[in-house]
Formats: sequence, C-alpha cells, structure tokens
Amino acid sequence: MDSLITAAARALAGGDPLGALNRVALRDDPPALALRGIAMAQLGDLARAKALLKEAARAFGPKEAAARARCIVAEAEIALVSRDLAWPTKLLREARATLERHGDQLNSSYAQYLEVRRLLLIGRLDEAERGLAEMDSSPFPPASRAAYELVVAGIAMRRLRSQPARAALARAERAAIHAAIPALTAEVESVSLVMEKPAARLFEHGHERPVLLEEVEALLASQTLIIDACRFAVRHAGTTISLARRPVLFVLARALAEAWPGDVSRATLLARAFRARHADESHRARLRVEIGRLRAEIEAVAGVNATPDGFQLLPRGAREVAVLAQPVEEEHAAVLALLADGEAWSSSALAVALGTSQRTVQRALEQLAAQGKVQSFGRARARRWMTPPVPGFPTTLLLPAALPGG
Repeated sequence: MDSLITAAARALAGGDPLGALNRVALRDDPPALALRGIAMAQLGDLARAKALLKEAARAFGPKEAAARARCIVAEAEIALVSRDLAWPTKLLREARATLERHGDQLNSSYAQYLEVRRLLLIGRLDEAERGLAEMDSSPFPPASRAAYELVVAGIAMRRLRSQPARAALARAERAAIHAAIPALTAEVESVSLVMEKPAARLFEHGHERPVLLEEVEALLASQTLIIDACRFAVRHAGTTISLARRPVLFVLARALAEAWPGDVSRATLLARAFRARHADESHRARLRVEIGRLRAEIEAVAGVNATPDGFQLLPRGAREVAVLAQPVEEEHAAVLALLADGEAWSSSALAVALGTSQRTVQRALEQLAAQGKVQSFGRARARRWMTPPVPGFPTTLLLPAALPGG
C-alpha cells in the first residue's frame, strides 16, 4: 500500500474525510475508490459513497477477496445508516466469513457488530444479545469501541435496564473522547440525552405525569398492578397477561385502572370501548359480555365488581394501580417514533422494523403527510420519508420489543 493510501486511511480513521479526499480524489485504483467511498459516506453523500464502493469491489482482483469483503462491509454500514433494511444481509455474512479466513479480525468483528446493530434497530433483541455475546470487540479502535458500547446501551435501554445502560454510555463517552472525533462525541451525547427524557407517561389516582427510564424500571419491579398501554398487557408481580389481541378488553381494563380506586360509569365504558354515543340495550348487553371476558382474563391479578353506576377494578395483592402509556399516543405513533431519529426511511424499511406490511406503512405515511407530520423526497423506490425529531420522544423505547416478563 503506497504512502498516499496509508495517509488517506489514517485521515478517515481520525474522522477527517476532506483530508483523505485531498490525497486520493484524483485516483481511480481500487484502494483509492474504496477510500473515496468511505470519505463520501462520512460527508453524508451516501448515494455517491455506495456507487464508489461498488466500483471498488468490482475492481479488486480475484486474489483480493479480503479487500472486496471490506468494501461490502462498508456498503452494509451505509445501508444501515440510510435505513435500507432490505439490503441483503447474506452478503455481509459472506464478507464476514471471508475476512475471518484471511485473519482480518478487526473488520470481521465490525461486520458482526453491523449485524447486531441491524437486529437492534428492528427490535429482535434476543438475537442481538446473542450476537453481542459472541462478538470479540477487543480489536476495536476507540471509534469502533464507542459504536459498540452504544449498541450495548441501546439493548439495555430497550430491556429497561437503566444502570447497565448508563455504564455502557459512560464507556462510549470515554472511547469517543479518546477517538477525538467530534461527530462521534455528539452522537454519544445525543443517545445519553434519551436517558433524561420521558420514557412513558404514568396515570395514578387520576393524575398523569411523565416518567424516566429508571422510574419505569422501578415500577415494573414493584407490587403495583400495571395496565401497560405500551405493550397492551396487564402486569403484576411477575405475572403478565397479554391483551394485545383483545383490544376491547384492554380498553376496558385501562378505563377501570385510570379511575381506580373509583368506578367507571357504564356510559363512559360504552363510549370508550364501543364508541357508542347513544347506547341501546344491545350495547349494554355486549358490555356485560365483555366485562365477563375481562374478569376471566385477569382473574389471577384482579377482579371487576359491578357498582350502582358502572364497574370497579379490584386488584388482588396489589395496593396500587397504575397505567403506563407511551409518551405520545396517536394512531401512527410507532411510525413517528422511528422517523423521529432524523434519518430518511423508505416505506419498506419501516415495514421491516415494525413487522408489518409495506402497504400498511404506506397508508400510515400518506395520512401523516396529509397532516403535515412527515415529508418525503424522491420517487418510486428512491422515495424516503423524514420528520423533525419530536421533543421528549425517545424512539429507542418505542420500537417493537417485549418488556421484561412479556
């Protein structure tokens, strides 16, 4: 490797893409093309970066399999940053295997880190944790170490483990300072701020207040009967009863919990569960049936008693009742939660992350666009969606994943 290539690589490792381009901008040999691609990625021109890396991968000869694999790893990172979640992950796994065979432990480990980061983004936490446990992060330089610790912190936050999350963020901060890359330091600071923002809203005794991650963690470990509107479940002392497929029952349970220790009138329950403004006998009969079903579902943790005006929730073994809800509740809150990271998402990537159909996501985006909450650019497959970050809206806690005990 010649001196200009070596100097450009060092500039990129130090977060100086312009310095790297000054050395290789006029060269078209494969190593220079690869470095130019990485530099353009650091400058934010992801389309140009992807094209340069593809060209470099094609230009490397048959005896340069490791160099070609490094280009694929760089392309995979660009796909992840640009939220191209449909990018073929099989290529990344093959590149990782090639790097392992050639003894490039650093880039092989980094390829595995990218796989874990993608799993975290789409909410597959169990797989992400397994991948993290198998990963050898010892060869990582400070910049990669900071990125690795951000993934550790992300998994801990999604698992509602505040102390491990803060410890990982502290390690990420030290690594970012050591790397001396301002953009990386800013990213660590941005993630750290999530810990100081409301993770949810708590309803107790008729009052509502925002709660931080530590407070949610403490609540789930307490003896409180919790109606969890983030995951549509009823929780108490390690017992979790999912009502995700019983939306009417969950609406009734939440209404009863919000009014506890008081009762809820039949008219209010009819309006909330069935949206019935003018209830007739058929509505009242259906309410009785659904209340009976709710009693049967939550019998292990609570009862439901009839009162002269309506119904009342009676917890078993719990002295307090609380409702835990998302910071922002609206029809397409999950889509907004993903878009709130400030990145440009395709509808197909959103569908992968949310575990739903692309057409469902497209309909949601069209409605949000009509309301002025999101905007798009590009056309057809190049179309991307964005929205300004919503203050106090921590996306990492709202992505699809089961809470402890779920």
